[in-house]
Amino acid sequence: MPADLPVNFRPDAFAGTVDDYVRYRPPYDARLVSEILSRAALPAEGARLIDLACGPGRLTFAIAEAFADGLATDLEPNMMAAARLEAERRGVGHIRWSVGRAEDLEAPAGAFDLVTAASAFHRFDQPRVAAMAFRWLKPGGALVTVGDVPAEGEPAPWRQAITDLVHAYVGEPVQRLQGPPKPTPGEGLAHEEQVLRRAGFTPVESRTFEAPHTWTLESLLGYLRSTSFASRAALGERHAAFEADLTAALLAFDGSGRYAEIVGNGYTLARKPSSGGGEADDPPRDAGAVTPRRSD
Repeated sequence: MPADLPVNFRPDAFAGTVDDYVRYRPPYDARLVSEILSRAALPAEGARLIDLACGPGRLTFAIAEAFADGLATDLEPNMMAAARLEAERRGVGHIRWSVGRAEDLEAPAGAFDLVTAASAFHRFDQPRVAAMAFRWLKPGGALVTVGDVPAEGEPAPWRQAITDLVHAYVGEPVQRLQGPPKPTPGEGLAHEEQVLRRAGFTPVESRTFEAPHTWTLESLLGYLRSTSFASRAALGERHAAFEADLTAALLAFDGSGRYAEIVGNGYTLARKPSSGGGEADDPPRDAGAVTPRRSD
């Protein structure tokens, strides 16, 4: 990979983040997980899963019971180590864990019922991974991408303090390497849906779920340490100053150390047709009707 990649898209972007990732990343909305499994149209027995860029298994474990076996892969060895440890703790023995890039994964064609990518598809070579997933899936199987999405309406006012400090310390984080690098509302998801349609998936549909969430100062700082743009590795020797400045800014906004907002999780489900080809080059949905996934 080129050495001049943005810091949050380098192969080691999540190095050293696993402890904070496991502790401070909120789980995906339970309604979203339930709807994905319902709409995936899994067989009653023997369903098979591939989870790409699975991290420590935040989505994998949430859906593992629906599958007879599966393969989960991630580029970061420490994420895989954490996932294996959690699998042992939970007694989940039917998922195989593999270190590697999604783009390099080899799997048998037409053998899987669901392929998932949580908080990761924007990081991939999207056309390549979409084509690979299409090949791995059985007819009627589905590819599902999941991610955080901005809630409707104005963001919580304290969010601006985080945005300002991130910009001061690291600039504007790049949100993707393909398509618009800094998507306007609608562009990021519309681009993703277009890529999936061109790979042959049809239909391609997206949904969002919103819920109130209250962060503590500790959990906000921990969450940011788990990201690719504000981790200890990304900020280096400036990390302590960043956390000190952010702590001061947030406490000045609300000395209670508690910060409420509405958070959103979204998914896109893309179906491999049961027979025949897909509808390649379908136009994307109206870009004004969707919102881009947040950067990680």
